Amino acid sequence: MGYSEFYFNVDHGYLEGLVRGFKAGILMNADYINLVQCETLEDLKLHLQTTDYGNFLANETGPLTVSTIDDKLKAKLLTEFQYFRNHAFEPLATFLNFITYSYMIDNVILLITGTLHQRPIAELVPKCHPLGSFEQMEAVSIAPNPAELFNAILVDTPLAPFFQDCLSENDLDEMNIEIMRNKLYKSYLEAFYKFCEKQGGTTAEIMCPVLEFEADRRAFIITINSFGTELSKDDREKLYPTCGKLYPEGLHLLANAEDYEQVKCVADYYAEYNAMFEGVGSGTGEKTLEDAFFEHEVKMNVLAFNNQFHFGVFYAYVKLKEQESRNIVWIAECISQRHRTKINNYIPIF
Repeated sequence: MGYSEFYFNVDHGYLEGLVRGFKAGILMNADYINLVQCETLEDLKLHLQTTDYGNFLANETGPLTVSTIDDKLKAKLLTEFQYFRNHAFEPLATFLNFITYSYMIDNVILLITGTLHQRPIAELVPKCHPLGSFEQMEAVSIAPNPAELFNAILVDTPLAPFFQDCLSENDLDEMNIEIMRNKLYKSYLEAFYKFCEKQGGTTAEIMCPVLEFEADRRAFIITINSFGTELSKDDREKLYPTCGKLYPEGLHLLANAEDYEQVKCVADYYAEYNAMFEGVGSGTGEKTLEDAFFEHEVKMNVLAFNNQFHFGVFYAYVKLKEQESRNIVWIAECISQRHRTKINNYIPIF
C-alpha cells in the first residue's frame, strides 16, 4: 500500500472529513460539568440541546426516562453510522461491517440468554443494540443448541465464519452461552486483526495496537471472571484471543493463574497493563479495573485522530460515542435515582 495517502482521498476522503467533523461534536469536559449539576432529567435534556445532540429528545412528550435517553443516543449513532456505511467504498465498507459484528455477537447472546429465562422475544428485541441488528434475528430464540443455531439461522449472516469453533451439540445453558460468546469474540477479533494487517499503512499502524489491547483486555476479564466457576484451565486458554501483546507467554501464564493476585503478577510484565492494575482500588468511589480499561481505550481512540488517511478514525469515533453514551446514561441514572455521590464516576473523553 505504498503512496496510499495519494489516492486515499479519492474513495474515502469525504467520509474521513465527515467523521472528523462529527468528532468535533463529542462532549467536552465543560459539558460534563454542566450535566452533573442538573437536578432533573428535563434539565439534562435542556443542557444536551445546547450541544451537538440538539433536539434529539424533542419528540418525547411523556416524562423522560433513562431508557428513552439511552435508546435515542443509540438511534443517533446508528443514523450517523449508516450514513458512513451507505457511502463507503471497499475496503472501508468491509471495515465498517467489522465494527458491527461485535454488536451482532452481543445481540445473539442476549436473545439466547433471554430465551433461556423464558422471556418473550418481543420484549428482548428492543433491548438489542441497533448497530448489530440483522435479518432473522428474532429466529435466534428457537435454537436448542449451537449446531442448530448455526445451521438454521446464522449460516446466512456475517457471523457464520466466527461460528466454526462454537459448533457443539451441547445444550445452551448459562455456562455454554458464555463460552460461546467468548469463542465468537475470539474468532471475530482475530479476523478483524488480520483484515487490518492486510490493509497495511496507517490503518494497520493505528488499528493493530487498538485490537491488541481489546484482545488482552478480554483475556484478563475472562480469567478474572472464571475464578470460582467449573471452567478448566485448558478450556479457559481456548477462549483467549491470540492477537494481543500477551500472546503467547502472557496467555499461558493467565491460563494457569489461580487468583486475582496472580493475574496482577502477569500484568506486571507489561508496562501499560501494570499501570492499569496499579491504579485500581477496591474501596467505594475508587477506580475499578473496568474503568481503567475504558480510560485506556478512550486514550487510544483519541490518539487515532492524530493521523490522517486511515480507517481507524471510524472505529475510534464509534467507540468514543459509545463511551459518551455510557457517560450520559450514568449521569442520567444518578440524577433519576437521586444518588449523586457517584455522579462523577464517568470517563471524560476530551
